[in-house]
Amino acid sequence: MQNNNFTFTGLTTEEVLYARQQHGENKLQYKKENAFTRAVTGLIKEPMVILLLAASVIYFISGNMGDAFFLAASIILVAAISLYQDNRSRNALKKLEAYTSPTCKVIRNGHTEEINSGEVVTGDFIIAEEGTTVAADGEIVQSNDFSVNESILTGESLPVYKASDSQDNKVYMGTTVGSGLAIIKTTAIGNNTKLGSIGKSLEAIKQEKTPLELQVNNFVKKMVAAGAVVFVIVWGINFYNSHSVLDSLLKALTLAMSILPEEIPVAFTTFMALGAWRLMKMGIIVKQMKTVETLGSATVICTDKTGTLTENKMSLAKIFTLSSRRIISAAHNLHADEKGLVRIAMWASEPIPFDPMEKALHDAYSKLAVEDERPLYHMAHEYPLGGKPPMMTHIFEDVAGNRIIAAKGAPEAIMAVCKLSPAEKSHVENALQEIAVEGYRVLGVAEGFFEGNNFPAKQQQLPFTFKGLVAFYDPPKKNIAHVLKAFYRA
Repeated sequence: MQNNNFTFTGLTTEEVLYARQQHGENKLQYKKENAFTRAVTGLIKEPMVILLLAASVIYFISGNMGDAFFLAASIILVAAISLYQDNRSRNALKKLEAYTSPTCKVIRNGHTEEINSGEVVTGDFIIAEEGTTVAADGEIVQSNDFSVNESILTGESLPVYKASDSQDNKVYMGTTVGSGLAIIKTTAIGNNTKLGSIGKSLEAIKQEKTPLELQVNNFVKKMVAAGAVVFVIVWGINFYNSHSVLDSLLKALTLAMSILPEEIPVAFTTFMALGAWRLMKMGIIVKQMKTVETLGSATVICTDKTGTLTENKMSLAKIFTLSSRRIISAAHNLHADEKGLVRIAMWASEPIPFDPMEKALHDAYSKLAVEDERPLYHMAHEYPLGGKPPMMTHIFEDVAGNRIIAAKGAPEAIMAVCKLSPAEKSHVENALQEIAVEGYRVLGVAEGFFEGNNFPAKQQQLPFTFKGLVAFYDPPKKNIAHVLKAFYRA
């Protein structure tokens, strides 16, 4: 729990308990069914199991007890492996669900708390930050450069910018914050959310079979039809000649059995079960044996980079100042102008940073500053992220009227608002090219000057002086090289 820097006090503990009694928990409730019964029913419907069972019964009728018991034992073995695997998977998924339960920040009793998303109640004030998932439906009451990715609901991949005073000021459970920060007052939770209503409608959709399951089903039907035709013909011919019902039946069954390839489903089902077993031993949760088929047929793996391949922890890596015209690592001893560049870049960031790059700038400033100036200044005016290419400007003042005007953004945007000579522009472009080709994320930084309080409507109208470039690095995870090599080997 920590003090919050917002003007909202949030719900009290008593109000939270009352809201939970009135509206329940923030969990999506779906139709429940017995997992064991579902697993047994699904197993019985498997075409390969049906084929094995039919072959076993025919062998029993024909008196071939050795083959009959072999097939019966195969059915029991396959069923035991499948049911045990299903039970292990369900238990593991329950533990994993509890372990990976999403959290969110809310304001309660005047403090900021981090809670499980399932504990959110109607009326809660949620703090939605960049990279987090919105825990419930609600309305924006305060925001800053806030955008949200609603592709889970709309299919639209581009982020949507929203604010408390915009026409669309609503956000929804399951959407992801693309940028900025917002305070959201919860209006709906659980099944009452838009995501909940979609989830309920999905219950009516029947699960489709995999391509291999469709092929096996088709194969079984053809073999059964062929066996039935042969059985009727052979039985009719033998009965016509011998007039013995039992002898004719046994001969017809024996010939029909030769058409049914009972060894194929035994081997195929066993291999699928063993594949699922092997994956489980490697620590991979397999809910159904058909996962082995899907995984085995995969040829392309699509993966996100940030937070998946990388640590999602930005750090200030390199600095270029126009005055010194040198590119230097942020870990080296910095000159006064380079420290000044970090200082201006920090002031161009949010006072309460949420973006990984802004957090990195605040962290770098904390390590370089002899005296922390941040408590002495307050924000007098702000130009949010805007323009193409985008940039942002913050204006801070202290009690004595001293003013700091700092801007950062796309290097092209910062260069456009600064009066650079052709030589200076060439130096900056060369430095930008050198840093960018190494894979760093680069921002331009400028310092502005303006007297009076009649600020222009657009930040681009302020007079700026180009200070330099700051480059950030998101390092890859330590084991990611081994993981990628394993993908290629597989």
